[in-house]
Amino acid sequence: MPEVRSVDYAVTRFDVPLPGTFEEAVRRYESLVPDYRATEVQDVIRSGGSWESALALAASNAPHGFMIFWKNVGTALMTLAGDATPFVMYLMGNYAIAERMFRHDPSAMMHAPLRTEIYRGADAPRFVIDRPSSHFGSYGSEDIAQVGLELDHKVARLLTLMEAPVPDGLG
Repeated sequence: MPEVRSVDYAVTRFDVPLPGTFEEAVRRYESLVPDYRATEVQDVIRSGGSWESALALAASNAPHGFMIFWKNVGTALMTLAGDATPFVMYLMGNYAIAERMFRHDPSAMMHAPLRTEIYRGADAPRFVIDRPSSHFGSYGSEDIAQVGLELDHKVARLLTLMEAPVPDGLG
């Protein structure tokens, strides 16, 4: 029987203040990171289109490198427990970038797309993300680790576009 593999690694989580109100921060993020156009991708697949067609669609859909694959506004559920802090969780990524890791190790999809959250903090809206290279550096592949570093830079650029501070070591 094949052996069980395990990897212990450290993750750096960033909790970054955003300008404006919670609602403005959510709108700004969603304007910079558009929704994944699943119907259009499915059309490419159904029509027997090429990977190049899918890549062109990704490039047109993710002007800043990312698209939203999933969104959950969990505030209402948490208010049932008496917690009234507004928050939105996302899965943000780009399948064109993810494939560059998948080809080396399919288990890298465990961390692609990236999990993000915006919540109303006591002092400002907050954006939370784990440093991508923290996760992707753990796969034992220089190719995957390099994509993780590239994602660090893309997240830094996104924070700049959101008019937020960029944490040391991210960009």
